[in-house]
Formats: sequence, C-alpha cells, structure tokens
Amino acid sequence: MMTRFLLYTGVVLSLTSFNCSGKPISEITIASETDSTIAPVETNKPNADYKPAFAGQTRVNGVKTTSKYEVKVITENLKFPWGLTFLPDGRFLITEKAGNLRIVKANGEMSEKITGLPAVDENGQGGLLGITLDPDFASNRMVYWTFAEKVTGGNHTSVAKGRLSNDESKIENATVIYRATPAHKGNLHFGGRIIFDKDGYLFVSTGERSDKVTRPQAQQLNSSLGKIIRITKDGQPAPGNELAKVAGARPELYSYGHRNVQGLSLNPVDSELWSNEFGPRGGDEVNHISSGKNYGWPTITYGIEYAGPKIGDAIQQKAGMEQPVYYWDPSVSPSGMTFFSGVSIPEWQNNLFVGCLSGMHIVRLVIKDNKVIGEERLVADEYQRWRDVQQGKDGALYAVTDQGRLYRIGK
Repeated sequence: MMTRFLLYTGVVLSLTSFNCSGKPISEITIASETDSTIAPVETNKPNADYKPAFAGQTRVNGVKTTSKYEVKVITENLKFPWGLTFLPDGRFLITEKAGNLRIVKANGEMSEKITGLPAVDENGQGGLLGITLDPDFASNRMVYWTFAEKVTGGNHTSVAKGRLSNDESKIENATVIYRATPAHKGNLHFGGRIIFDKDGYLFVSTGERSDKVTRPQAQQLNSSLGKIIRITKDGQPAPGNELAKVAGARPELYSYGHRNVQGLSLNPVDSELWSNEFGPRGGDEVNHISSGKNYGWPTITYGIEYAGPKIGDAIQQKAGMEQPVYYWDPSVSPSGMTFFSGVSIPEWQNNLFVGCLSGMHIVRLVIKDNKVIGEERLVADEYQRWRDVQQGKDGALYAVTDQGRLYRIGK
C-alpha cells in the first residue's frame, strides 16, 4: 500500500512527497488558491480555433489546494473497474468491465465475484458499467446498474436491478428494467452512469453510439441514444419529465443532444443535475442539466473529427441549444465525477471533481453561480486513467482507475 502525504501550509512553497519507504517522489510548487494570477492549467494548443461563447467557458485560471491531504492506494488488484458506490458501512461496491461485481474493504481485501448478474457485452467500451444503491438499501438491499447488453441486431445500454443477498455472494432476482433502444451493432459510446435524484427516481446516461449513422439520433426524441433519461425504480418514465409533453417524444427522456455522458452528479447545494461528456477531438463538456433542454450534439460542438475535419456546419452556438458550462480542448476524456460536500478540506466544499482518462488526472473545478472560476489538476503524477471518483462515507474522495487501482484521497 502506498501513501503520499501532501502538506500545504504557505502561500507559495516547495514540497517533497514521500512514498512508504521514505524516499522522495516528486517536487511540486504550491500557490494560494486566492492568487488569481495562476495561469490556466491547460498549456497545449487547442485542436480547433473556435472561440468560447463567454468568458470562463474554457481555460479558466488555475487554483491550488492549500490544505493537507494524502493520496493512498487501497488496492491495485481490480480488473478494469468502471463504477464505484458505497455500502452503508463504508465498504466499496465496484463493477469490473468484464461483468464482475466485487466488494472491497478499506484494507484492500477484495471479495470473490458476486454472481447472479446478466451477461454483459464487454467488447470495446461495453461491459458492466455504472452502479448505485437504492436509497432504502438498508431495508431492501436493492442494487441498480447499467451494462452493455447483446441483443438481436447489435447491443445497447441496459439498466437492471436486483437484491444483494444477505451473505453478499450473489444478486437475487436480477431484472432488466430499461433498454436504451434502438440497438446498434457497435462497441462504442454506451454512456452508462446511473444515480438517484432527490425524489427517488433514476437518472441514466446513454451515448449516441459514436458512428455517423447513429450520431443524428442524439437530436431525435423517438430514440434513447445520446440522452439522459429519468425513470422509476421499475423502469417506467418518471413523472415531471418536460419532454413527455412533446408529441412523439419518449416520455422517459430528460435531456438530449448528448454525445457520450460518463459523468453524472447532483449539486449538494440545490440537488440539480450536472453531467460531463466526451467531445470528439476536443470539445469535452461539463453541463448543468435542465429537464427538456437540448445540449446540441452534433449540431453544435467545440470539437472536430478525430481525423481533423470540422463537424457539420462547424458552429458552436445555435438558438434553442444549451451551451456547456465548461469545455476542454484538447480533450481530457471526462468520466465519473462527484461534487464534494465534506468539511475536512474547506476549499473543496461544493467543488466538482472529474476523473479524466486521456488526461490522466482528476480535475477540480471551483464553481460559483453555476460558472467555473478555477481549475486544478490533481494526482497527475500517478499516471492513471481515472474512471470514476466518488465521495465516501468518511468524507474522503475515492477513485478507481483503468489500471485496476482504488485510491483514497483526503485527510
């Protein structure tokens, strides 16, 4: 087990962090968060020459954490973990992409595979994906998860639920409650995050499946692709979805015009939904989600095609389409994310933490009045692809990486 102790005590200082053997790992420079002259953390040239719609929409000034915290590896024996949630006693319930569900203790001890889940299609970006517990888990032991499901004609993102057995060895009565149709024969852009809202309904994200033939469905209200949906625990449309009022629209749709949403979180201040999504080459986004709104993909985007051409009409703004609160170019590949509501690190209060894959860091975004006013890159010296980050029962941040690690980040 490796621990790094990070101690920030001054306005500007140099710090050496040590591994468990006492040998220095790296030297970094820390500056006070209140220093508004800190340069933006992104220094690489953008892929596109597009201009932001408003000041602070991208490359905002940097900030630095000034409180003491430690970075600790709990285990590195997971196999492509994807989703992370917490049992009532603080242990971790973690999905592995190949279809495995495991319980991990704070000391790193890992359970055998929990059985009883339906088969997953693990090809490409598919597999066993996001996971959450019923708000009444303590009494009903119900678990909800998303996965890529193989069906006639291809595959799609599905939502299932089941009861964790009393001995924690299996999921009982696993049932698929929702399928994001139409199916498509591909292995990309499944979305896959799942969380409960404040009223006990489920938010689920889907992708538009990446291929140009399916991409337009992000704008089509008779398709579940490229959407955030809101459903009941039984998979029915949740009441109050604005798009249910639109003729021909699927009533479970909450928002649309998304590319591939892998991050969902509720702001602890007002319980409103925030998301992130992958852009193509540049144009990764953080969005403040409102029911019934159109978030633009693929009509508007701050990214370009992977091969270099511009997308569509190469426009970034259009009436009736929402602007991202924040975007990155070059891409950081944002995945799981959480708002921090703990009190142990005061300057992190209500900040948004986003795990980044290609960026190989966790982004900390300081948000005020629904705008980003500061950005910090954490744990970049770990060189990990950060798949999910969540706040644990003890108030610390916990994160899983594609390389199989589970981290604790906090006091």
